[in-house]
Amino acid sequence: MSNTFEKILKYKLMPRLMMLVMTVMYIRCIEWALQQPDLSTQQSALISVVSGAMTGAFAVWLGSEK
Repeated sequence: MSNTFEKILKYKLMPRLMMLVMTVMYIRCIEWALQQPDLSTQQSALISVVSGAMTGAFAVWLGSEK
């Protein structure tokens, strides 16, 4: 195994990068929802699903960072 690949695994760069990207996208979704003059039930359901997915992903990520 190459030295670079071992460092990527050791420092868990991919999960951290994925969590960063998910957090940015979550913030963008919330910003989008706040800019809407009147959210429909479908739009609010989308934000609810995205929030639930982010909460679950964050809990899994924190659990694996021991």
